[in-house]
Amino acid sequence: MKLLLTILLSFTFLFSSAQGSYDVVVYGGTPGGVIAAVAAAREGSKVLLIEQTRHVGGMNTSGIGTAESEHMIEETISGLPLEFYSRMSQFYGKPKTEFYFESHVAEKTFNDLLTEAKVKVIYENFVQTVKKDGAKIRTISLTNGEEVSANVFIDATYEGDLMAKAGVSYTYGRESKAQYGESYAGVRFMDEPIDASPYDDSGKLLPGFVEKSTLTEGQADNRVMNYNFRVMMSSNADRVAFPKPEHYDVNRYVLLSRLLKNKPETQFRDIIDMYSWTYPKGKFETNNKQKSVISLGHFGGNVEYPDADYQKRQVIYDDHKNWTLGLLYFLANDPSVPQKLHDEVNQYGFTADEFKDNGNFPYYLYIREGRRMKGALIQTQRDILEDRKKPDAICLGSHWIDSHHVQRVAVSKTQFVNEGRIWHATTEPYEFSYRTITPKATECSNLLVPGCLSVSHVAFCSARVECTWMQLGNSAGIAAAMASKQKKDVQQLNVSELQGRLKEKGVIISIDHQIWNGGKDVHK
Repeated sequence: MKLLLTILLSFTFLFSSAQGSYDVVVYGGTPGGVIAAVAAAREGSKVLLIEQTRHVGGMNTSGIGTAESEHMIEETISGLPLEFYSRMSQFYGKPKTEFYFESHVAEKTFNDLLTEAKVKVIYENFVQTVKKDGAKIRTISLTNGEEVSANVFIDATYEGDLMAKAGVSYTYGRESKAQYGESYAGVRFMDEPIDASPYDDSGKLLPGFVEKSTLTEGQADNRVMNYNFRVMMSSNADRVAFPKPEHYDVNRYVLLSRLLKNKPETQFRDIIDMYSWTYPKGKFETNNKQKSVISLGHFGGNVEYPDADYQKRQVIYDDHKNWTLGLLYFLANDPSVPQKLHDEVNQYGFTADEFKDNGNFPYYLYIREGRRMKGALIQTQRDILEDRKKPDAICLGSHWIDSHHVQRVAVSKTQFVNEGRIWHATTEPYEFSYRTITPKATECSNLLVPGCLSVSHVAFCSARVECTWMQLGNSAGIAAAMASKQKKDVQQLNVSELQGRLKEKGVIISIDHQIWNGGKDVHK
């Protein structure tokens, strides 16, 4: 009875009305948002977290079960994010911190952190309007009709909607090579052509393709990396068969039909990347396969997403979901699929123990890239590879510069290329300036943006992984609590004082830290 009462009290606390005033309001229950909320609450702030779906955790509870440590310096993960990974490792009985986990375990860990920190959470709500007094946000109104005020707000979403509605300058898409002198910027043709016709039988360009004649190497555009769902698959007996989508159109998969006709030996893993990591036997994380003729990435389907309203975004989400379910259903059922591939695909299905209230399908669409703030400082490729130190550093980044393809380009009647890939290995960490998460003081004085931060497209391709967003969220949460307590604009915080507090909380902010200079491994 005592345990039941505790659960009911926690449930009431987490799901009660958001109406009222807070020290810190975090918009977006992404991994970075959860960490920001908990970090601020641990500093003594009264915190509200507003999540747009029914579940916190963003992509870490929607199919990404890694900290991406295989493509970064894992020792740069510190503070509260490291605690998050350590807690999951303890759940699995691991002797030291590891960076692989299941989505439902990540969600439990996020919820444990929020409950312990007494963070109030409301779900399925979006910001409607923002009321400001000069540069200061006074209140935000939500889709449930409630109005919320706070001393400091944090936008931790993948889209940056609170930032945009607050009148903060932003951009999206790709800068040209010339704009910041970035060798990896703009349109990029680095991959070999793929032998598959990008035209239909009447000679019309297939949906999602553009003509190469319209593009120039290194030019700017408003396109972002392709999106896909990170579905979880299983080969175990309790797997859930791939369902037929509500709007199934076999014509969407003409490229796949042509591929299988020309290459009947094609295997499932030639189409979809599958990772087993350290998951239980028979369980797999999936991803878009970069060089495949066709895969989970829905090219062209996300062009309008970054600046779309909520209704249009839902249409785009549903379209991506139908694309994904349709692709899997085609492979499992279409009579044109070679028998060997048909049999192989039907050895898999959705995992029965993930996303149970959503048809075993992920909650979040993988928004690899949305808006990016245009703050007082915009970090670029140079800040990752050359000028890696910052006087107002608040955390570290080290992930490779990694852009998935942006668009499909017809190069002839029989070939196309996937365009936009960047894959540059970083060998040393770099520092994030506090100014990358603070808007211009004239635009908004009480908002921090650790998600859609102030960086170029190239720099964003390194920053855009969940473990780095959690690092930025941790620092943003502590900064927000400090600004609230001191009644200061976020731009007026004493950076040295902030850096001191970050260090006290175990955050590594300097590339000169002893960990990669022969020091003790903090993860053991």
